Amino acid sequence: MATTPSFVDFVTGQLAGALDVSAKKLFGEYGLYAGGKLFGLVCDNQLFLKPTKAGRAFLGEVVEQAPYDGAKPAFLIDDKLEDSRWLSELVGVSLAELPAPKAKPVKG
Repeated sequence: MATTPSFVDFVTGQLAGALDVSAKKLFGEYGLYAGGKLFGLVCDNQLFLKPTKAGRAFLGEVVEQAPYDGAKPAFLIDDKLEDSRWLSELVGVSLAELPAPKAKPVKG
């Protein structure tokens, strides 16, 4: 089952009050970005976040699952998607731990 645009809009809307989040199509699903960092994926209408120590500590009990065949396991977030404050805080602590995006080489 592919992700619906309305689900992506819902997830980004839940984070919009606290973070500048964008979604981009990736391999038929969506990548979630903030501050130039890829922090999560939306696959099959499910939200997956990149695993971080801070995210793990925030979550306490973690459900890890591969978002698609061959992918590394990520945190599956499903039971608190309606709580925008909680979700924004989780993404915020995770973003703080993720490395800055690599600079793209200048062609020319």
